[in-house]
Amino acid sequence: MRLNLLALSSLPLLLLAQTADYKPGPDAQRQPNVPTGKIEKFTFDQSKIFPGTTHAYWVYTPAQYDSAKPAPYMVFLDGGGFVSETGGARATIVLDNLIARKELPAMIGIFIDPGVLPAISPDTQMARYNRSHEYDALGDRNPRFLLDELIPLIAATRNLSKDPSDHAIGGSSSGGIGAFTAAWERPDAFRRVFSFVGSYADLQGGDYYPSLIRKMEAKPVRIFLQDGDHDQSIYGGSWWMANQSMASALQFAGYDYTFVTGTDGHSGRHGNAILPDVLRWLWRDYPAPVSTKAAPADPRKPSINTFIDVDKGWELVATAPQFADAPAVDKQGNIYFTDPKAKQVFKLDFTTNKLTTFLPDSGGISGLMFGPDGRLYAAQGGRKRVVSYALDGTEKVLAENVQPNDLAVSIKNEIYFTEPTTRRIWFIDAKGDKRVVFEGQKNGDDIALANGIRLSPDQSLLTVADSQSKWVWSFQVLPSGDLANAQRFYHLETLDDSSWVFPDGMTYDTEGFLYVATKMGIQVCDQPGRVNGIIAKPLPGNVTAVAFGGPNLDYLYVAQADKLFRRPTKRKGTNAWTLIKLPRPGL
Repeated sequence: MRLNLLALSSLPLLLLAQTADYKPGPDAQRQPNVPTGKIEKFTFDQSKIFPGTTHAYWVYTPAQYDSAKPAPYMVFLDGGGFVSETGGARATIVLDNLIARKELPAMIGIFIDPGVLPAISPDTQMARYNRSHEYDALGDRNPRFLLDELIPLIAATRNLSKDPSDHAIGGSSSGGIGAFTAAWERPDAFRRVFSFVGSYADLQGGDYYPSLIRKMEAKPVRIFLQDGDHDQSIYGGSWWMANQSMASALQFAGYDYTFVTGTDGHSGRHGNAILPDVLRWLWRDYPAPVSTKAAPADPRKPSINTFIDVDKGWELVATAPQFADAPAVDKQGNIYFTDPKAKQVFKLDFTTNKLTTFLPDSGGISGLMFGPDGRLYAAQGGRKRVVSYALDGTEKVLAENVQPNDLAVSIKNEIYFTEPTTRRIWFIDAKGDKRVVFEGQKNGDDIALANGIRLSPDQSLLTVADSQSKWVWSFQVLPSGDLANAQRFYHLETLDDSSWVFPDGMTYDTEGFLYVATKMGIQVCDQPGRVNGIIAKPLPGNVTAVAFGGPNLDYLYVAQADKLFRRPTKRKGTNAWTLIKLPRPGL
């Protein structure tokens, strides 16, 4: 047998002693004087996430289990194949042996088969088999099924640890990618993963993972990959090439991973044979928590580490009464933001984080930005106006009988604002005259819902987020203020559950990179319109707005739900009163 360790992490030398026939070794055989754990089989047919399905599952309880102590646990997808003691991995025998030797903690084993929707008339109708739907699909459906429906049933009779570093999950083929997805979606619940001959091909979007891994912040997950150079190559792609792409992406992003290769095809023989050593590797150094040290930033290879220090996370700095939105920075670096539901605007002092009310009755403002004149410009949709404010709160009406959502201010104190319901972009010139400079067609191939809007740092281009798509549009700004040469330009990454990613508020840094608040996080796009990185969200759900703040504009502020967060960045932001000549981008 030939093994290739494509990672810095070392594996036990026993792995190198496996023979090419991939037969289970002594750790998968019953040994004398080793206590035997208890295996119980159950059926679950009350799922709301996969309605109507029936799932068979088994629970393994080691002889050493102590109900007074929270126990670690490990989930095996396609559990029936792992729980069998007559063939395959013989996982429960492996657990008995390794737990007895204290090479693993005394953990609960959860073996779950994919769901089946029984036919109403079995004699004439076929059941619906959920395996690919549950395991191959990206998104949080199967993780939610495990964490919200199945595991609580087991926790009712077992004292399960709540520490995510005490939880592991694994599987083969579709079960392998299903295990990875569970940890990818919920690293707060799973930190240890094994994936044998994982199906990271285009069955239901799994070929997307290497790109996401490279662009997103590394998650605190330890990952063991195994594949053979004779794995299958079919309509969805090459499994062998896909697993190599996964390993390369994990290395690029700085994950704690290893990739063991062999000569087998698409089978579980190799993975089953090395399962004892895989478990030792996954649980090494236990009970030390699992963490990930991100790869160092390399200016030759732009990555998420180019923009932020991943060791410095989000800091909660303010909470709004109902909903935080539209952070805007003044010339001192302080942040103003609106609560359109509570109809108030707040000021957050950068130095002290003291929160004060700037406008107790804002009239339903949804967009804010400071102009070169030091005034705070606002999209006051509740009163169908665009207004501006002096720092003493004195209001000036700039446009009426419009329905503005967000706005951008130029160095000339000219204003662009979006009107989502009409698909319009409006312009207010320095004299105060307003006109429509773009109007989308209801049935046309253009902007469906114009939302966030910003001028580029040199103010030659205007960007507009289409919140009912995965696109941010780019317009050229003419000397007259009119717009020309519109293009769907910034191609955003999307989630598996929707072709929309809900782009909303935006901001630029001094190198011309655009930061877009989306459902996936803060997507950072280079000048040619490509996503180079995705900054993790502070909370689940949509991020609605983003802005640079602080005296040096080197803190990134985001609004999400009713909260405002910030974190330091390696880049600096821009403002309306400073024109910046941008460097020519790498194309």
